[in-house]
Amino acid sequence: MTDKKFTSDHVQAVHDGLFNKEMDRRSFLGKTTKMAGVALGATLMGPLNALPANAASRSSVMNSNGAKPDLVFPVISDVHIYTDNDQNLNKFKTTLDQLNQVAPKQDAFAIVGDLTEYGDVPQYDKLMSAFNASKQSKTVPLMVMGNHDYWNGLSVADAQSLFLNKTGMESLYFHKVINGYHFIMLGTEDGLTEGRFSVQQINWLGEQLKIANEDDPKKPIFVFHHQPMTGTVYGSEWGFNENRDLMYNTLKPYPQVISFSGHTHYPLDDPRIIHQEDFTSIGTSTGAYLWMDAGRVQGEVPEGADFLNQALVVEVYNNKVLIKPRDIHNNDWTGEPFEISLPANKNNFKYTEKRRDKKAPQFSKDAMVSIVQDGTTATSLSLMLTQAKDDILVHDYKIIAKRVDNGQVEKEYLAFSEYYKDPVPNPLTLTIDRLKPNTLYELEIFAVDAYGKESPNSLKALGKTLEGKDISISLSKTELNGVHDTVEVTVENARAPKSDWIGLYEVNEEPGGPASIWWMWTEVTNGTLTFTYDPSKNIYPARYKEGSTYKLVYFYGSGYDAVASATFTVGK
Repeated sequence: MTDKKFTSDHVQAVHDGLFNKEMDRRSFLGKTTKMAGVALGATLMGPLNALPANAASRSSVMNSNGAKPDLVFPVISDVHIYTDNDQNLNKFKTTLDQLNQVAPKQDAFAIVGDLTEYGDVPQYDKLMSAFNASKQSKTVPLMVMGNHDYWNGLSVADAQSLFLNKTGMESLYFHKVINGYHFIMLGTEDGLTEGRFSVQQINWLGEQLKIANEDDPKKPIFVFHHQPMTGTVYGSEWGFNENRDLMYNTLKPYPQVISFSGHTHYPLDDPRIIHQEDFTSIGTSTGAYLWMDAGRVQGEVPEGADFLNQALVVEVYNNKVLIKPRDIHNNDWTGEPFEISLPANKNNFKYTEKRRDKKAPQFSKDAMVSIVQDGTTATSLSLMLTQAKDDILVHDYKIIAKRVDNGQVEKEYLAFSEYYKDPVPNPLTLTIDRLKPNTLYELEIFAVDAYGKESPNSLKALGKTLEGKDISISLSKTELNGVHDTVEVTVENARAPKSDWIGLYEVNEEPGGPASIWWMWTEVTNGTLTFTYDPSKNIYPARYKEGSTYKLVYFYGSGYDAVASATFTVGK
């Protein structure tokens, strides 16, 4: 998944060690936070305590009262097998072994795209060798293409042929009936990151839905596609817009549809991972690495993100469908199973925003916040706080930094509650930056749930930054000798990177509009980054011209939070 400035090189960077600090993740659900009212007291002065993801074993929650399902199948996605790095391959093998243990009689096994990192032959060979070695004899494999499976330099047609040849799938999109249940597999039609589903394919989908409905309107219909439709599941902003409404309206008459999508790498633990309105949509997480919402202090790819490995196990009974989220990396279930009653009736859907989110989060009376002096720098403050409570999930904290000398709000931040860790840290330590040196701030913290509801109460603390300097960019020269000349760049007083990057733009262009002419992720040592800017590496060389002025912009996070810049002119 990429935006206009990202390429698949970022995914490789995850495996090259940019995010290699160990971290487990699990749900931080309402019933968990109700147990989280920890009085900090001496804890604020001592070692951090950890909040268990669940006090009781959840294995009993996942049982179905001894009833035997009519149909069982796991669903995974975004395996991202590499050619010369076996980290994801080993995780995939663990997934297969573990799913065989918890679902010993699988009727089907679905992989919802991005089977490989670049769609290369060795990657397919590794994937299929592992899959075939573990596949149960009566299991029907169901696989669809993702955008990464096209990134092999082949034509679209040849990339599709390679996929079909290696996986044994009958077509880019196809329809199978397994144990009397209908599975409709859709395939994105090229390597476009957000996905492309043609009118022809969607019209075919409509025909198959009609066939399935006429066969038995009381049974669920399972639909699979790599990219989600925008406006559905958590992370669907990464999904497709082209023909989106046509596909949605094609599915809309069939409340019994359960649509599975991958692509986002967003975790199963957020309640928005399942969406119900006219039918059911559910995200399938990833077996590679975690990706999260933009705009949080931890970054979109938090530390330890490559430890994430999740799956779904679907069980179909005559009166319901159970979809069980599983943390493969913890060898345990996560949260409670999603339950869809049969026959499906959208008036009875329980996973709608109106029916699920009843209350705003809140801090308990004994909740506390404190400044962590060891984490204070000239431009940043660290704070430690008691986690708030919510009926579903505390997703974020909003932090408002107000200068005491003039009463002006200088910065507002969002920070994850780090519900994706296991155990969930309580107290939680957060670092905010981009502050002014030698300045006293009042910090006010509000809790925010997964649906944006904000706590009516807040925590406050005072903190002062140290003396020092702001982040800055200096250049070895500001006039370059033609479009092939290079320049030495030095960035000083930068923070330890959290998906930070630096990009080149025309001097009058606003970042976030046109794509950057050139960009790279940053690697900082003791607050300093040095590199040589070489125009031969430009992504858009046609925009780099003699007689024009350009700016190098340093961004905190993977979005467009610019914190420093420097300009130069390309001479003739």
